[in-house]
Amino acid sequence: MRPRTGHGRALQALRELHGVRALRDRGRGALLGLAVGDALGAPAENMKPSEIRRRWGRIEGFVSGDPAGTDDTEYAIFSGLLLARHGSALTVAHVENAWHLWIADLDEGPFRGAGFSERGTLENLRRGLAAPISAQHRHAWSDGLAMRAAPFGVFAAGRPAEAARLVAIDGCVSHEGEGIYGGQAVAAGVAAAMTGGTPSAITAAALSVIPSDSWTARSLRRAVAAAPDGERAVRSAVVIGGYPWTDLAPEAVGLAFGAFAASRGDFAGSVLTAVNMGRDADTTAAVAGALAGAMCGAGAIPPAWSSAITPARGSCLPSMRNHHVLDVADLLTPDDDPPHATPHTPRAAR
Repeated sequence: MRPRTGHGRALQALRELHGVRALRDRGRGALLGLAVGDALGAPAENMKPSEIRRRWGRIEGFVSGDPAGTDDTEYAIFSGLLLARHGSALTVAHVENAWHLWIADLDEGPFRGAGFSERGTLENLRRGLAAPISAQHRHAWSDGLAMRAAPFGVFAAGRPAEAARLVAIDGCVSHEGEGIYGGQAVAAGVAAAMTGGTPSAITAAALSVIPSDSWTARSLRRAVAAAPDGERAVRSAVVIGGYPWTDLAPEAVGLAFGAFAASRGDFAGSVLTAVNMGRDADTTAAVAGALAGAMCGAGAIPPAWSSAITPARGSCLPSMRNHHVLDVADLLTPDDDPPHATPHTPRAAR
């Protein structure tokens, strides 16, 4: 018998719809996971594990009565909105113009929040320097790109190389060298997680897009190798004792992937492991949360944590105020209208 063509098309449409909805759930998990990790880790930023234990014991949830995201969440929203506007056609000029339009040229008074790489970039842009010269400052190796890299993995789901290409375009305004590699590793890892990769496959995707002899790659490999022995082993394998800066991209990315691997991708375990290792805890937990959220979907995030995430307050970037990470995630993934339905207006234009 010949197949029932209409029935076959309907089944294919349902399969496509299921796939679209799965991508949307994973995209929401990635960016909501980033925001949750950021808010959980913020109070422990720049602390040693011993200091965390003395103050709170082991952190198992929010330790602030008013949890909120930091610059990590607001810069991720910034990059997500930029990517939603331009997609794969993103250029360095688009990124530079957005930094001017949404940050550098606004009369918002003293710059609030964010790290040294963002401050250095803004100083250079305000002096009239253009990319890539705008990234030539003393903190171009920071984790400031890694913290905003997850949206590129959401957009380029299943395409780690494309995610890495796009995040490097974003990053060349503010970062160089290891700072770029850190962002590429995170974006590629999230892209692999978006299509259901295992923790080992996600790590392999991250390593595939950066030089194997880079500091970031070596740190990531050491962290994952130490993961079966737990968070103390991961921290010891990655952290350079006595080094004053905690926002090193190779260190932060290594700790985040190590936490993710140690917890086998479990969401709560990944972010809490990252938080309790201290150092740049908001960023490491944000990255670990993005990886685990993309792999497991938004439903894996404890409701008490996800419900605490509200629209951005604009405490660092006033132009990002009132944007919610879930709305940004939806802009970066396909609509869940049935395939082959009447054409619709993209969410970004509504």
